[in-house]
Amino acid sequence: MGRAEDRRARQRGGRRAAPTRSSAAGVSTISPEEPVTVVGGRAAARRAAQGRGRGKDAKGGKDGKSFIRRLFTWKKIVGSFFAVCLLGMGAFVALYMMIGIPKGNADATLQSNVYKYSDGSLLTRDGERNREIVDLSKVPKPVQRTFVAAENKTFYKDNGVDLKGTARGLLNTLSGKGAQGGSTITQQYVKNYYLTQNQTVTRKLKELVISLKLDRTKSKDYILAGYINTSYYGRGAYGIQAAAQAYYRVDAQKLSVQQGAYLAALLQAPNQYDWAIATDTGKELVKARWNYVLDNMVEEGWLDKAKRADMKFPTPKAPKAAPGMAGQTGYLVDAANNQLAKRLVAQGTAENINDALTMVKAGGWTITLNIDKKKQAALEKSAKSQLTSKLDPKKRSVDADVQAGAVSVNPKTGAVVAMYGGKSYYDHYRNNATRTDYQPASTFKPVILAAALDEDAKTQAGKAITANTIYDGTSKRPVVDDGTKVGFAPENEDDQNYGNITVQTAMNKSVNSVFAQLGVDVGMDKVLKVASQMGMDTADLKSVPAQTLGTMGASPLQMAGVYATLDNHGRQVTPTIIKSVENSKREVTLPNPIGGQIVSREAADTVTSVLTGVVDDGTAKVSVRDNVNRDGRKVAGKTGTSDENRSAWFTGYTPDLVTSVGLFGESKKSGAQVSMYKAGGQPRVNGGGFPAQIWAAYTFGVSAKNTKFDLETTQGAAVQPTWTPAVTRTPTQTPSQTPTSESPSQTPSQTPTQTPTQTPTQTPTTPTSTPTSTPTDGEDPVDPLDPNR
Repeated sequence: MGRAEDRRARQRGGRRAAPTRSSAAGVSTISPEEPVTVVGGRAAARRAAQGRGRGKDAKGGKDGKSFIRRLFTWKKIVGSFFAVCLLGMGAFVALYMMIGIPKGNADATLQSNVYKYSDGSLLTRDGERNREIVDLSKVPKPVQRTFVAAENKTFYKDNGVDLKGTARGLLNTLSGKGAQGGSTITQQYVKNYYLTQNQTVTRKLKELVISLKLDRTKSKDYILAGYINTSYYGRGAYGIQAAAQAYYRVDAQKLSVQQGAYLAALLQAPNQYDWAIATDTGKELVKARWNYVLDNMVEEGWLDKAKRADMKFPTPKAPKAAPGMAGQTGYLVDAANNQLAKRLVAQGTAENINDALTMVKAGGWTITLNIDKKKQAALEKSAKSQLTSKLDPKKRSVDADVQAGAVSVNPKTGAVVAMYGGKSYYDHYRNNATRTDYQPASTFKPVILAAALDEDAKTQAGKAITANTIYDGTSKRPVVDDGTKVGFAPENEDDQNYGNITVQTAMNKSVNSVFAQLGVDVGMDKVLKVASQMGMDTADLKSVPAQTLGTMGASPLQMAGVYATLDNHGRQVTPTIIKSVENSKREVTLPNPIGGQIVSREAADTVTSVLTGVVDDGTAKVSVRDNVNRDGRKVAGKTGTSDENRSAWFTGYTPDLVTSVGLFGESKKSGAQVSMYKAGGQPRVNGGGFPAQIWAAYTFGVSAKNTKFDLETTQGAAVQPTWTPAVTRTPTQTPSQTPTSESPSQTPSQTPTQTPTQTPTQTPTTPTSTPTSTPTDGEDPVDPLDPNR
């Protein structure tokens, strides 16, 4: 049989004759009479051959394939994919058919917000909507385009949705990653006007469907008009007309392209980008976004490139306070609104701070503050009697540039019981109690000491750092690390040299050279970590030695939290102005203001003990120690005066009350930071002056009398004995003194007050200097002349 016939036989599954078998020569043959059946063609033959080769596959089953391979074939995968796609399409079609365009959120249904004092009495009501709807035809076309350039360049071409952005938002919502951008102008308008700011999958799906329908049924001009008329621009302004008046005192139809670009840029973060209250970083960011908007307009052909090059940033005008916010009320309301908005974001109710503020401003909230009515009145009275009544801008122009802010906190609960934001909300819109653009200066030094004690830090010579450790207090002394100069040699106030002094004395006298070295000995990364845990914003700070002088920004609110943590024996205290929140549509959970142990109790109590020395024999003794109303209260605190006298602080506490007072030099004309020299008739505004006087007048009027700190420490001024030794001093380049005591084993903790002259001679009444020959911590004596100590 030829090959062709053999192939045809196999194809039809027929039979062919087999060759005969021969036993001769050991060769087998198949006789013609033995038929062989070929079934199934070549594939069957291959499988048969494979079966003969390996038999049954133990793992793969009868056909040799594994279970996984049989389950996930490419046909099944592709089929499943298309099935899921069809189901998704079907579900979307169903949603599209079921969801219609709802009625808008009518302003008439909005309620007022009610704000109450801690005792439940009414503080104020706030809920009038500052909005005036304007027809799009009254907004110049170039100004309209600034919003498109800022938010959605493809607005005039797209179908109203960004599928990629929406999908990303849905996935991140499901995974709990929070706010995501990418929405079109249409989607943002739908969210603002038809839906809510709630961050849920249901809302995002509704937003998608309504946006598609709206884009099909309404014109682009209709959607754009709705968007710019319903968006929140900050300063209580809803819509472009209210925003134009709030920021530039003009109607929307008179806005320039530059002004429109700023308002468009605002929508991304109205609170952060408001020029009147923005930090330096915020101002840089909003300028960058302003440039981004104009550059996009050039790219789209909406703005001439040459005209764009000549445009300058249009600085907004100072804000005007809303009616009903006179005095301190506006500051308290804004502080409560901002805290509530942050909480709504934190718990996932709102996607971002802008949406959250919109939600708060929509009304319907009853917010009870922690503000104690009597303490609030006392703080306002103290600020007036100790500062504002002594300022006279007619006699001294610098007096018009002095701003004051203060926050008072209960260290056991974290409640903000009083807040002073400025002379009046109408006169100064920005809250001085919460602003973070001025340096806290030497009020940061206790944080350095707390980190040193908590970390069991050592000097360059390997000696444990305590309140009695000796440091060189020479002004402009180079800071060293591992025997190498780090390029930082800070000057003490008035360039005064103190020689070799204890840490206690350095805190009393606020000696920069000592704390600069102390910070490096601890490690500035560790110092900033502790500062962050205690409530300061250090996220973007570099851990450099200069930070030891308190060169970062901070607010009285933050510093009150830092010191409240010390007063609370090292347990974290986060100041909170809100006591409770009620809303018929939303639930808000408030976190516990008292957190975990930030630094050990011994470290915190030691810092408190040291800070009593600042009050009793340091920079605050005149205003605080000698105050006639002290009545035996134990007080700890620290003064601070920043470079060029632009800020001055006193933050102090009794066992039951912590209060931080800050004075800030702010130009009345431009808002820039300026010096306060000669303000109030004083050569220089120090922390021990006006700030400490305000603090004492307030605290000694409202805090409990005859209170004592419950301290678990053996260090610091609060636990040192008091005696009056006879001291004879011979001034040298490196002065040293050995006070006489009936109990030599007891070591004082601060240096006698020194008059900066060539031949100072004095007999202090309470010297507590540590003799270099008799250290109190039981360690080997430290050579004060050793540069590596």
